[in-house]
Amino acid sequence: MVLEIAAVLVGVYLLLVAYILSQQERITFPAPRYPLPSPQAAGIDHGESVSVTTTDGITLRGWYLQPSPPVPDSERAPGLIWFYGNYETVGVLAPLIEELRPVSTAVLILDYRGYGTSDGKPTEKGLYLDAEAAWTYLSSREEVDADRISVYGRSLGSVLALFLSESKPVRSVVLDSPFTSARDMAKVHYWYVPRFMLRLKLDNLSRAHQLNAPLLVFHGSEDDIAPMWMGKAIAEASHDGQLIVYDGAGHNDIYDVAGARYREALHGFLLGEQGDVRR
Repeated sequence: MVLEIAAVLVGVYLLLVAYILSQQERITFPAPRYPLPSPQAAGIDHGESVSVTTTDGITLRGWYLQPSPPVPDSERAPGLIWFYGNYETVGVLAPLIEELRPVSTAVLILDYRGYGTSDGKPTEKGLYLDAEAAWTYLSSREEVDADRISVYGRSLGSVLALFLSESKPVRSVVLDSPFTSARDMAKVHYWYVPRFMLRLKLDNLSRAHQLNAPLLVFHGSEDDIAPMWMGKAIAEASHDGQLIVYDGAGHNDIYDVAGARYREALHGFLLGEQGDVRR
């Protein structure tokens, strides 16, 4: 009887592990669909809807927000590429984008493949191609200074932000609630799954070790999705990293808990690192 029960439990465990391993991409990249209004319809001035094609032929859709207020005609503006979290889309984030966008900075935010109204299906490799396409688009805008493009990545978006920092001359990096790697996240949330069987890497910590650009990390002390030690490890791994911890904040309410402090810290860091732009 005991052996039969043990055999059943082992069978259930193997089925559970097999299911989770087969659904890695779906669990990590839930790809919510959400309409993409124009920036003006969402209450954002000085913006336009854009379509960007990746090197593998996938069309991404999102917003390009012109510098506001504009820089003088004789100058080019700094840029910011915004990479959001895994359950977010451009349309959902509209109010937050308007609140946090730095002054006199060109902002690009695209829905990843499979997200929002973008084509395709998300994979780790595919998201890296999305990040490269975003960089190519923003750096090619005539009014944008390609030497002053920063990246902002929240949660899953931290992976894309740090990925770009490996191959592009990123001016500075801001990460919100980042995790160290897919394996570490599996250890926290799926401890019963053999980590050597994971296909996904999403290795932020290794990339942080190679990061030369200035880094600012925001993290909530009560984050139970990507625990605070992960953000601390990433900040400490970089050559020039800062960590700001908001007491009482979790993974998804850090903006609410931090309030104006978040915006002030973000703008102060970005505008300081991007050079002399209008404050």
